[in-house]
Amino acid sequence: MKPLAFLWIFLLSGNLWAQILHSKDAIVDKQARNAFRKAEKYIDSLQAKQDIPGISICVGNREKILWAQGFGYADLENGVGVTTQSRFRIGSVSKALTSLAMAKLYQQGKLDLDVSIQRYTSAFPEKKYPVTARQLATHTAGIRHYRGTDPINYPKRYAKVADGLMIFKDDSLLFKPGTAFNYSSYGYNLLSAVIEGASKTDFITYMKQEVFVPLGMKNTIADYSDSIVVNRVRFYEHADKKLVNAPMVDNSYKWAGGGLLSTPSDLVTMATKVLNGQFLDKETVDMLFTSQKLFDGKDTQYGMGWRMGTDPKGRRVIHHGGVVEGGRTFVLVYPDQGIFLAIAANMSGVSINLKEGEAIASYFLE
Repeated sequence: MKPLAFLWIFLLSGNLWAQILHSKDAIVDKQARNAFRKAEKYIDSLQAKQDIPGISICVGNREKILWAQGFGYADLENGVGVTTQSRFRIGSVSKALTSLAMAKLYQQGKLDLDVSIQRYTSAFPEKKYPVTARQLATHTAGIRHYRGTDPINYPKRYAKVADGLMIFKDDSLLFKPGTAFNYSSYGYNLLSAVIEGASKTDFITYMKQEVFVPLGMKNTIADYSDSIVVNRVRFYEHADKKLVNAPMVDNSYKWAGGGLLSTPSDLVTMATKVLNGQFLDKETVDMLFTSQKLFDGKDTQYGMGWRMGTDPKGRRVIHHGGVVEGGRTFVLVYPDQGIFLAIAANMSGVSINLKEGEAIASYFLE
């Protein structure tokens, strides 16, 4: 073959390869646009159907954030729209973040998950049976959940984690630890006292320095009711079929169990880095995301700060939701497919659960 002929074929093949690459990119871009449009339409319908003032959503994969967008209003009275920087109450999704602090201390050898918690805190009295950090993190410790008589329905500031334990610390355990599952926000409040003892740092400071900053969670903080918090949304609920302001609350009694503010973008960033092994060792990550078993072998479908399950197509999912005054947040992870989703709303009583999360994720799994 003559040199010029070879060069011509080489150039043609190069142009053809460039066209193929461009064609693939175009297909991917088209699929992404279709996913965005379907997701936007779904969120619009969800918001209209439930009369939700504001929603924020973020979807990512193992490499990057694919889509983040705000819908509606962060503040109805002042006409302030939701942005990707708007901070929402995340409720019990706070437990997932608390579990990361516990896991980091465990990995560093500063926290033994299987010894009595009195090694780390004297703020909780000994009970009939010893309680461990592992049992607190997996809701198998026998610590009770909320009661209607608890002093949490009015704005009271608990200056220290130990002060918040006063609500339940003198109550008996519901069962022998390890023999049953009982979801308990108070159990996570107690876990934060253990974290303070193991780290020798107050809980919120430790979370900021050792969890939020390393994970790049720039918009995640405690929900201080008496402070000016930039980009914090207003909180709403429905009363007599009308949208009204949610009651004033102070979540200082439950920072670890449900008292943090965050954004869906921060939550997706967190989940991505954790699953990518950028925060904890693989063995520690596997521990967090392994469903725990009771002493009798029964599976709890709960790891440490995360729920385990499968979607209707049998794909493995990791998730957690948060219900709080004036807010609803949900985080969903498809670990095998590498899809991460978080959604938040600034209204009580919102129905955004696993079903809705899977519906939105399905557009990106396609």
